[in-house]
Amino acid sequence: MTAIVTALFRRSPWRIVERNALVSRRSWYVYLTGGAEPFLYLFSVGVGVGALIDTVAGPDGTAVSYRSFVAPGMMAAAAMNAVILDTTVTFFVRFKYIRTYDAMLATPLSPRDVVRGELLWSLSRVVVYSGAFFVTMLAMGLLESPWAVLMLPGAVLIGFSFGALGLAGSTWIRSWLEFDLVFVAAIPMFLFSATFFPLQRYPEWLQWVVRASPLYHGADLLRRMALGSMGWTQLGSAAYLAVLGLGGLWVAQRRVTRLVQP
Repeated sequence: MTAIVTALFRRSPWRIVERNALVSRRSWYVYLTGGAEPFLYLFSVGVGVGALIDTVAGPDGTAVSYRSFVAPGMMAAAAMNAVILDTTVTFFVRFKYIRTYDAMLATPLSPRDVVRGELLWSLSRVVVYSGAFFVTMLAMGLLESPWAVLMLPGAVLIGFSFGALGLAGSTWIRSWLEFDLVFVAAIPMFLFSATFFPLQRYPEWLQWVVRASPLYHGADLLRRMALGSMGWTQLGSAAYLAVLGLGGLWVAQRRVTRLVQP
């Protein structure tokens, strides 16, 4: 596990990040479109729905405003959405159709470098999207604890988990039709991971399903950071996301190595 984490900071994977940045330099405005999400989400849901809902139960059971409750959950969802496209559709196109990685692998880069580099590139989008959310929440007075300074690293951890799982899953994709499975998984997680309402509002049987969702653990972690209700149990949520990410990265590396070097 330590070797995988250390490998992310080798020089070779950052060559992939450099390449992607150069390719995207003429369309940087598309890359930054996620910065508009905080305003759209927070003002449409947080302000619009928040006008109808006074308070809800926070993570520790105390009443908090709906805007304070929903904003961290939407930041977690933004971290998930930021990596899904790059690690699924974009990765698939480069791997199966335009054969970008064939050229890369003709250099000293290895298949593992390619996987790690693409993951690092997707995380740069997480930093942009989540950073915009954080600044917007700060301007709206929705950060109520010094623990909030850890929200951006927490969002990167969420992105790492989903990005690694996305890369691993994409190695089994055979056609465009199968990408429907990605959205079949992502949309229910977005709607039913205690993003918009407290976990206690769901039926008891559904609560156990929600607790298995990585997005639930990410949303709960960021929400507790924003509201200052951190405890030792949050280490479990962070560990859950880290284990999923490291496991997904390990699988993605092995799968890509096997596919390009049979």
